[in-house]
Amino acid sequence: MALIPLATQGNFFHIYDFRVKEGMIDEFVRLFNEFDYSDHNPMHKSAAQVKDGVLVQDTKDPQRFWLIAEWSDIEEHARIRKVLVEMKPAFVKCIEGGKFIPDYGKIVSSTPEHILNKAA
Repeated sequence: MALIPLATQGNFFHIYDFRVKEGMIDEFVRLFNEFDYSDHNPMHKSAAQVKDGVLVQDTKDPQRFWLIAEWSDIEEHARIRKVLVEMKPAFVKCIEGGKFIPDYGKIVSSTPEHILNKAA
């Protein structure tokens, strides 16, 4: 199996860590997907988005989710996020507290190319 790095050193992850209101998980996922994969999502129009995000559900606490994606420029993500907030996507109403705010992490290590090549 060839190794493929999850992310590239020097880029950034945005990590949204939030809980969905009880009884609203299916609606949240439906509304999130409708917005995220639509032509209206401003995040997908930025060249600073390196890898599309993934929505992850906690296996121990099904109401807890993470949204993670790789960006080359977190300032650009923060700028676009302000546009997204003004759009008031419907999925946010399903989130406890109504807050959808990321933390950012800098990728400081990823598999070196020579290791990836050797594994191939």
